[in-house]
Amino acid sequence: MSKLIALGLAAVMAMGAAPPAEDGTLGSLQGTWRMEAAYERRADGSVTRNYGLHPQGLMMVDAAGHYSIQVFRPDRAPFRSGDKTTGEPAEYRDAALGSSTHFGMVRIDAAHHQLAFTIEAASFPNWNGKTQLRDFTYRDGLLSYAVPASASGNGTIAVSEWRRIG
Repeated sequence: MSKLIALGLAAVMAMGAAPPAEDGTLGSLQGTWRMEAAYERRADGSVTRNYGLHPQGLMMVDAAGHYSIQVFRPDRAPFRSGDKTTGEPAEYRDAALGSSTHFGMVRIDAAHHQLAFTIEAASFPNWNGKTQLRDFTYRDGLLSYAVPASASGNGTIAVSEWRRIG
């Protein structure tokens, strides 16, 4: 390995982010990731984008595997009243459906190419205390994972794509 490559790898690891393995698999989740895309693939093959064409999201994972994920639809309308406690039913619905957050522990199951999210708390309370397995791919610096169709109950597969930024 050349000195330049070794220095580059050392710099990446010093920032807390392990580089991808030689075979293209994900070496580590540690770091900060920015959302690139979020979409849902329905059983009939059609695609929907519940978080819009350019969702805003951040995933942070520490060295021990603690994680936090926030995803937002960027065009959510502000509440007319300006007060979170006096919103209209439609405003509450749009605010809830236009965001998804959860935190807990995550680990890579390399043998099955899955991420295991053990969710401590989530904006969707049905996920609290649950572990979810998500098939993943990692290519060209893009981490993509899918919530299995069985989790949605209607054949829809939700896909999230992330790029490490730190």
